Amino acid sequence: MKVVFHDDFRRSYTLDPAAAAGRMEAILDVIKDRVDFVTAVPADEEDIAAVHTKYHIENVRRMGIYDIAALAAGGAIQAATIGLEEPCFGLIRPPGHHASANSCWGFCYFNNMAIALEKLRREGKIKNAFILDFDLHFGDGTVNILGGKGYATIFNPSSSNRGEFLKQVAKNLPAEGVDIIGVSAGFDYAKEDWGGVLEKSDYTEIGQMVREAARKCIAGCFGILEGGYNHKVLGHNCMAFLEGLGD
Repeated sequence: MKVVFHDDFRRSYTLDPAAAAGRMEAILDVIKDRVDFVTAVPADEEDIAAVHTKYHIENVRRMGIYDIAALAAGGAIQAATIGLEEPCFGLIRPPGHHASANSCWGFCYFNNMAIALEKLRREGKIKNAFILDFDLHFGDGTVNILGGKGYATIFNPSSSNRGEFLKQVAKNLPAEGVDIIGVSAGFDYAKEDWGGVLEKSDYTEIGQMVREAARKCIAGCFGILEGGYNHKVLGHNCMAFLEGLGD
C-alpha cells in the first residue's frame, strides 16, 4: 500500500500530544518495511481557501503553523487522489477533523479531509463521498464544513463496547451510491489509549469493512491520520488498519 508522508511531519511543531516527539516514529518503525512511501507536497492556498475563510488561514499563519498544516492538507489530497485507484493512507499531522471553516481546536488547524474531498469534487473526480471518522472525539469540524453540502455522508461511531462499535461501523458503511470512502483514522479509541475500547484486531476488521464497502460501491478508499497518543501501540494499531484496508 502507498503511504503519503514527509520527513517534516517528524518535527514537533507545538507542545500538544498530536505534535509530540516520537509520535511519527512510533508508526514508521512498524510500517516502514511494509508500505511504499510517497512524498507529501503542500496544498495550494486555493485548495485550503475552498473550505476555510481568509481570516482563519491568516490566523493559522500568525500561529506559525501554516507550512506544516498546508503540508498535511496536501498529503490528504494526495492520499485521496491515489485512493481513487488503490487504497492509500496519509501519515500526516497536524490532524484536521476539529478544524471548522473559521475556527479550530483539538490539535487541528486545517481540515485535511474536507480539503481533500472538496478538491476531488471541484475537479469532477467524485460526485458523492462517505466519511468514516473512528476517532475517539467527534469530528465536529468536518461536519461543520461538509455536513450541509449534500454530497458527503459523515459517520462517527461511538460506544464503550467494542462489539457494538464494530456493529455500528458495519451497519453504516455504504453499499452503493458513493465514489470514495474517506476514513478519518484516529487510533485513540484503542484499548491502551485514551478510549480504552478497541483491540488491534478491531482496526484490521474496520479496514476490511471499508475495503469491502468500497468494492461494493465500485469506489475508491483512503485514510488519513487523526488522533492516537500511546506511542507503544499506535504504530501497531495503524498497521492493523492498513492491513485490513489493503486486503
